[in-house]
Amino acid sequence: MPDIVKADGTIETFVPEKLEESLRRAGAGAGAAEKIRRTIEASIAPGSESSDIYKRAFQMLRREGRAAAARYSLRRALFEFGPSGHPFEDFVSELFKKEGWKIETRRLIPGKCVTHEVDVYATRGNETLAAELKYHNDPGYKTDVKVALYVKARFDDIWQCDPAVDKSCPIDRGYLVTNTKFTSQAVDYATCSGLNLLGWSYPHHGNLYDRIIASGLYPITALTTLRKAEKRLLIDRNISTTDLLRQHRELLREIGVTPERVGSIIAEIETLNDTH
Repeated sequence: MPDIVKADGTIETFVPEKLEESLRRAGAGAGAAEKIRRTIEASIAPGSESSDIYKRAFQMLRREGRAAAARYSLRRALFEFGPSGHPFEDFVSELFKKEGWKIETRRLIPGKCVTHEVDVYATRGNETLAAELKYHNDPGYKTDVKVALYVKARFDDIWQCDPAVDKSCPIDRGYLVTNTKFTSQAVDYATCSGLNLLGWSYPHHGNLYDRIIASGLYPITALTTLRKAEKRLLIDRNISTTDLLRQHRELLREIGVTPERVGSIIAEIETLNDTH
């Protein structure tokens, strides 16, 4: 098999079975996944970029079924939230809500030395957690140990705060959440120090991808029936998830979507929910 260039610039051998597995994991039927894999495998050239392989697979999968294509595009869809990190923060907050947490965003919590603004503060029963979110637009970027050290230092200060000053203090768990991957050094440090990590493919079970699929809560940027400009207009109106768009579907008409396309967009959301 030929070597291909990944998003971070590294070289790896193309493994057609991995492509077929990712297509099937997204919901493609066995026949469709095998057909797409065979087509790409037969035409791939040495030095091909993984992004080009993804685009070809996505286009072919979209013809097979929009719901599977939307799930297959999830990682790229999160990159479309940029350039600021606020839409990603809103999406992660909605994801925690879907999992039963009560959420506050950008909450000020006093530490022993200074007061910290945490991106997400969550409570569920007697549990409390806080999460620092790091959003990146570059698919090749990996969140490294320097970020993990910085976030752990903030949580260490919070963990030493005085509960008499703020009853929500200290928190039970601190999370570093990112839409990208972590370096191995960041994972080693977090494992050793007790910092919880949540990234696109980390931990192996219960990572960001797994939690999105399990919850059935999708970013609106994954919808194949929405145009790029329409996604941006909805994000500007604080609509980050398919659930929120379904609840506020009148916004589609406000941004100029025709009634026929409104029906198609809502139908795609329903299909995603029915098959997640």
